[in-house]
Amino acid sequence: MEKAEKKKLFYSFLFPALFVGLLWIIHGLAYYAELELTPFGILPRSVAGLKGILLSPLIHGDLNHLFNNSVPLILLGWALFYFYRQVAFKVALWSYLLAGLYTWISARTSYHIGASGLVYALFGFLFISGFIRRYIPLIAVSFLVAFLYGSLIWGILPWDKGVSWEGHFWGLFVGLIMAFFYRKQGPQRKEFKWDEDEDELEAFPDELKQTEGTEVVYHFVPKKEDAENTP
Repeated sequence: MEKAEKKKLFYSFLFPALFVGLLWIIHGLAYYAELELTPFGILPRSVAGLKGILLSPLIHGDLNHLFNNSVPLILLGWALFYFYRQVAFKVALWSYLLAGLYTWISARTSYHIGASGLVYALFGFLFISGFIRRYIPLIAVSFLVAFLYGSLIWGILPWDKGVSWEGHFWGLFVGLIMAFFYRKQGPQRKEFKWDEDEDELEAFPDELKQTEGTEVVYHFVPKKEDAENTP
C-alpha cells in the first residue's frame, strides 16, 4: 500500500475516532463524578433547551446507548472522510447542528440526548450521494451502507416512546439534503469528451479527405429531362 493511501486511511479514521473518544471520556467523567447530564440535552421550544443543540450529541443515557452510537459513528464517519473528504467537515458540521435545531423546533417536549441524529445524517448522506453522482465506486459504498445500516430506517417511526425518533428523522432528512446540496463537490463520475480543438478530419483516412482542387461528386439519380440535357 502506498504511503499516501496509508495516510488517507489514517486521517479518515482519526477524526471520527477522536469524536467517539470524546463521547466516552464525557460519559466516563459523568459516571464517576455522578453527574446528571440529561438537562443539557435538547428541550424543544425552550430557551434553556437551545444549548442542547450543541451538547446533546455528547450525552448518552448508558453504556449500551453510547456503544450503539459509537460503532456506526466510526464506520460511517470513516467512509465520509475517506470518500468525501473535500466536503466531510462541512457535512459533519451542518448535520450536527441542523439535526439538533430541527429537533428543538418540532420534537415532543422531553429531553433528547445522544448522537443518533448525527448517525442518521451520515447514513442518509452516504446512501444517497453515490446514486446522485452516478459514480460506480460511490454507488458501491451506498449499497454497503444500506446493507450494514439499512435497518436504521425503522428508527424514524414513533414506535418506542423512549427513543427520540424525531432526532432520527431530522438527522436522516438533513443527510439527504446535504447529499443534494453538495452533489457537485467532492468526487465525481469521470466524463469522457471529444477534444473540440482536434481536427475532425483526423478521424478519416487520408484518401477520403478532400484536398484543394479536388472535384466534389454528389451521388444522386438525375431526372429524365436532366439526363437528356446532359452533354
